[in-house]
Amino acid sequence: MQLKNSETFKNLARAFAGECMAKARYDYIVYGAKQEGYSEMAKIIKQVANQEFHHSRMFYSFIQTADKGIIDSVGIEAEYPFKEKWNLVDNLKFAAADELEEATRIYPTFAKTARDEGFEDIAGLFENVVQVETCHNKLFTDLYQQLSQGKLYCRPQPVKWKCADCGYEATSKAAWKVCPLCQAKQGAVMLKLNDNS
Repeated sequence: MQLKNSETFKNLARAFAGECMAKARYDYIVYGAKQEGYSEMAKIIKQVANQEFHHSRMFYSFIQTADKGIIDSVGIEAEYPFKEKWNLVDNLKFAAADELEEATRIYPTFAKTARDEGFEDIAGLFENVVQVETCHNKLFTDLYQQLSQGKLYCRPQPVKWKCADCGYEATSKAAWKVCPLCQAKQGAVMLKLNDNS
């Protein structure tokens, strides 16, 4: 079967569009985090947005292999989420749910279709993206839980907190409100996430 005549070709286009939209939505969340003073959270989410860009790039690369000429358009039917408003806590929860949907339903289905149609390399691509989207789900879930429960900058036991702006460090149960060295606000304190604390 030729890629251009397959359901896998349409799934690549769906995945490309979805990853482009995810990058844009996460850029909006970055904007919101910055507006609320969470500069370190914004940096972490910006990395995720960049990863979504690279996912879209990989899907786009496969789409381009389907024809030596220009591909004018790909007709697809698809649904994409538009849940985010301008509430940072809610947006983190929505992002976690969207990543879970990609990791548990969308991309595994696309991988199976690709494999059934004989496109092993594309099936492998979808499966590799599942691994990353699973990590994204855990990250957004962690950020959502910490922020919604008021635990982003406090712990039950003393931990080392570090200012990302100047490098000042101190060990305590809660991070400072203003860095004693450079006067950066609390949002510049490096976050303690479940996968890197």
